[in-house]
Amino acid sequence: MSDASARKMTEDLLRPLQQTTWRFYLLVAFLGSIVAMGLGTWAYQMYMGFGMTGINNPVFWAFYITNFVFWIGISHAGTLISAILRLVNAGWRRPVTRCAEVITAFALMIGAMFPIIHLGRPWLAFWLFPYPSERLIWPNFRSPLVWDFFAINTYLVGSVLFLLLPIIPDFAVVRDKSTGLRRKIYGALALGWRGTPKQWHRLETAMQIMAVAIIPVAVSVHTVVSFDFSMAPVPVWNTTIFGPYFVAGAIFSGIAGLLIAMAVLRKFLHLEDYLHPVHFENLGKLLLVMALLWGYFVFNERLVTYYGNEPAEMAVFWRTQQESFAPLYWTMVIGNFVLPLILMGIRRFRTITGCVIASIGVIVGMWLERFLIIVPSLGHKYLPYSFGIYRPTPTEIIIAGATFAAMTLMYVLFAKVAPIISIWELKAGEHPSPELIPPATEEHQLGELHL
Repeated sequence: MSDASARKMTEDLLRPLQQTTWRFYLLVAFLGSIVAMGLGTWAYQMYMGFGMTGINNPVFWAFYITNFVFWIGISHAGTLISAILRLVNAGWRRPVTRCAEVITAFALMIGAMFPIIHLGRPWLAFWLFPYPSERLIWPNFRSPLVWDFFAINTYLVGSVLFLLLPIIPDFAVVRDKSTGLRRKIYGALALGWRGTPKQWHRLETAMQIMAVAIIPVAVSVHTVVSFDFSMAPVPVWNTTIFGPYFVAGAIFSGIAGLLIAMAVLRKFLHLEDYLHPVHFENLGKLLLVMALLWGYFVFNERLVTYYGNEPAEMAVFWRTQQESFAPLYWTMVIGNFVLPLILMGIRRFRTITGCVIASIGVIVGMWLERFLIIVPSLGHKYLPYSFGIYRPTPTEIIIAGATFAAMTLMYVLFAKVAPIISIWELKAGEHPSPELIPPATEEHQLGELHL
């Protein structure tokens, strides 16, 4: 790479940090107002009591735990995908890794909040912590929620390290191009980085170690989350398939979230020279593979339930297939299976626009999947006296919606303080020119998909 190309790359990737328009402030104000409304609603819920929600006997888990599982799943977008691609040394991953790793850290932070929001008395959340209680009444190590605490916090610490380690050289680049207070701040963040061979060797070694270590941690996290369900005596839940089923679904929704984030960054930060259609095509192929795997797990789960023919399980089965939850169920199937199969399976549809449409369908479908795992089963337990219905209230909807705004807000702010594409990794690898992009990945502008 020539010096001119390297300078242009550095200028392009640092432009969002150095130039701020009124659109940025307007977006931050808009998202911040939604987040503030969500926090205010949560405070109101704590003041008025948990009766503000639609959660009641027997559906004690509803919108909040649905969002908990959903956001923990989205967190698999980054660290797991990035670590695997880094270990197999996939060269095309270089512009993608940081976009993915940021999603992991922020989605975990949001997901970890929902068990606390779900508590009627959130100030007693420390009962889940390994606190040395003198009377030995907490924590209850038989509770999967305690192991959620261990798993999520381990994953969060590992993911933040995995995100921050490769940013150090880029912080040094920003430091060298800044003055005054900004230079001091980025100088502290760069941790004395000078780019010596010894520092590069240590960074690469640390990244390899973290990539190897983070994969089993990521897999174990969503397996432990699945234990919250599979250990409970609830129809359809008590199954051994939930572990791999939840992990596959988490990676599936994570890839979809990453594709949407990449498309938005490419459009609004003008990163067309770095996020090529070939990156979307490769991730689209991964999305297709996970859609097929997800379809297998869903078919397997339904087949076992149908042939088992337990009355309580069949009541839940028909409730989702043909009765009150059928519209949500078939919307989930279309979003998670049919749409990705068509748009990602047919080569000429595997464009940026096609990837975004398929990813939106997957995000909606995976949220519905979590909802359909929780609510129909809890509403139809083994004995008729324990049957019940659930309808979300505005309180739950506002808090859930505010978390999506919080995720977007944190992502926008991060892109303002750190390069969203790794500068040093791009310079270290071959930066493909438009001439090298395969003809099959010829770009269609967003909104111009020709079906």
